[in-house]
Amino acid sequence: MITTALRTTVPLEIDNTQNDPRRRAPLITGDNDFASITEKVCAIVEQPKPPRAWYIAFAVSVFWTGVLFAMIAYLIGTGLGVWGVMIPVAWGWAIINFVFWVGIGHAGTLISAILFLFRQQWRTSINRFAEAMTIFAVICAAIFPGIHVGRVWLVYWLAPYPNQMQMWPNFRSPLLWDVFAVNTYFLVSIMFWYVGMIPDLATLRDRATTKVRQIAYGLLALGWRGSHRHWHRHECAYLILAALATPLVLSVHSVVSFDFAVAQLPGWHTTIFPPYFVAGAIFSGFAMVLTLMIPARQYFGLRDIISKRHIENMTKIILVTGSMVGYAYLIEFFIAWYSGNRYEAFAFINRAFGPYAWAYWTMITCNVVVPQFFWFKKIRTNLLITFLLSILINVGMWFERFVIVVTSLSRDFLPSSWGYYSPTWVDVLTFIGSFGLFFTLFLLFCRYLPMVAMAEVKTVMPQARLEYGEHRGVGDYHGDVPHAHEPEYWGETSLPENPLHPKG
Repeated sequence: MITTALRTTVPLEIDNTQNDPRRRAPLITGDNDFASITEKVCAIVEQPKPPRAWYIAFAVSVFWTGVLFAMIAYLIGTGLGVWGVMIPVAWGWAIINFVFWVGIGHAGTLISAILFLFRQQWRTSINRFAEAMTIFAVICAAIFPGIHVGRVWLVYWLAPYPNQMQMWPNFRSPLLWDVFAVNTYFLVSIMFWYVGMIPDLATLRDRATTKVRQIAYGLLALGWRGSHRHWHRHECAYLILAALATPLVLSVHSVVSFDFAVAQLPGWHTTIFPPYFVAGAIFSGFAMVLTLMIPARQYFGLRDIISKRHIENMTKIILVTGSMVGYAYLIEFFIAWYSGNRYEAFAFINRAFGPYAWAYWTMITCNVVVPQFFWFKKIRTNLLITFLLSILINVGMWFERFVIVVTSLSRDFLPSSWGYYSPTWVDVLTFIGSFGLFFTLFLLFCRYLPMVAMAEVKTVMPQARLEYGEHRGVGDYHGDVPHAHEPEYWGETSLPENPLHPKG
């Protein structure tokens, strides 16, 4: 009787949009069920040949990746003189690009870990994009510390290993803290990404039509069969990794900010840098997710799975973090004035009105003014405008790192030491080439791995809630769907498989 009542009342509850505003913008749109979700996501990977546009984009990305490695080879063979670094600006585009790419990678962990712990169900359609972006951004970031040390062939001296020279890295240096922080972040992020993908890899394995695909996806799926025990272990591991990754969102970019904050240099030596850098990293990371996701959503036919509600929620987070970044810009000037340090005050006046004023006001326009457009719902739901604004935000965040590094170094304590930093063509091509590497990895990910977490998307669909209610015979549509790691899920049940994660 209860099951019959649920079958007759749930559709009415779904259609009732007057009292619950969330019903007006459903997470999964269109007439989809579990099988159609699986079919749409797997079809992208299973097609014999990708479309011509994918080949064009991949060719362009591979070309710029080749340019990147050519510039690295030229740098190693010739020396750091091919860059624009000089005294007093001994840190140039290399450290700027490093901080920029590390910041890009922060949105993946935030979407996957923190929103998962807060049970934000709208993350399920976009977390795979963000997690993959994190991995690729950290790979791009790791290149620059390795090549800006000068004598690259001696970079192993930085590793803490017993040696005959009795030489050890300086553990009091924030540059060494970066090594540990970024490596830890990369390892946890890639484990988090992979563990969440195991059920979907098993789906690709079971649907494989060639022996090569079956073996490849079978090895990656680790023998997944979708049993209760498998789901229990999977959910526990996913929860533990989410708990480990959450503090990394705060710690990694805080440690990166220590590169500047612990230095006795006006414009750098300030305690506001750690929270300021974390907010900026989330800000730029979400913008990059939108930059990647909007074209992929349109091109691969994922409009039903990645709805406008997902995009609107992301723009709201960008608005919040952008406002925090703008507040940090204002507080920096207040701190410089309140400190009574004339050198600190000069550093910030020089940023706004000195020779690099063009970079500073570009940063303010892109990072403070542009996000304010997201106050308007018509802009938040306009994909083209949102896409263009996300690109401008990433431009502004790169200029933020440029302003912090260059304007603080270019005018030293003595006017006789002042100089104007200009990048060379090698700097520019190396930076563009890092985007080539990033997009090459992302395009390969889109081609051979599931872009959307199918198993997680199915848990937020109305069918999952209905099926759970029918099998348990209790509860109603408005309640939260328990996950396998929650105690109430492991009550007495006669189900052979987890109803929340059907094989589709």
